[in-house]
Amino acid sequence: MGFKPRILLVDDSAINLAYTEQKLKDLYDVVAVNSGSRAIRYLKGEKPDLILLDIRMAEMDGIETLKEIRTLENGMGIPVIMLTSKNDRESIVESQKLGVYDYVLKPVEADVLCNRIKRALEKESNN
Repeated sequence: MGFKPRILLVDDSAINLAYTEQKLKDLYDVVAVNSGSRAIRYLKGEKPDLILLDIRMAEMDGIETLKEIRTLENGMGIPVIMLTSKNDRESIVESQKLGVYDYVLKPVEADVLCNRIKRALEKESNN
């Protein structure tokens, strides 16, 4: 079937991980991790095409995770789409400073998410 873009999905909710992975796996090669620290560990050796990152996570939230990601050689230019459950202004402003590509509100609607991912990947390939 050819090349599938690889997406790193980071969410500390097993239900959200499973749901989102299910919705994306036909179109994308999804690597799902359940914490920011696991995402960082993964990125030290791999470079996905896009990162889906939940803002609200217990141990290390999405903003902290993103700050770490941006310090990694592999994490600099990867487009990031934040998954957020409410209109959390502070986090949105903070993540914009860190170069977030887009936001998707939870509960995630599969078609909305797929459209945003497609746009982000198209923009990336045109750069």
